[in-house]
Amino acid sequence: MRRPALILTCVALAACVPAEPPVMPPPLPPEDACGAPGLQSLVGQSATVLETMRFGQQVRIIRPGMAVTMDYREDRLNIEIDKRETIIRVACG
Repeated sequence: MRRPALILTCVALAACVPAEPPVMPPPLPPEDACGAPGLQSLVGQSATVLETMRFGQQVRIIRPGMAVTMDYREDRLNIEIDKRETIIRVACG
């Protein structure tokens, strides 16, 4: 009579295998991965100021009606310009 109880105990313990650890989401990128916080002074200026600047990372200048990809790259600097050629936004992406 002890043998069936022992078998049932072993089967029950076998079901107690620890579950896989939960998959953690990737860490959020740092807000300044592309240097945008340090370039906020460009907002409101004429886009011509960009002609004299050099950037150490990939830069995407976005004008009205321009087709852009929707991929997010934390190290890419996006500079948005309105139809009056004024910089309206500087952000990573």
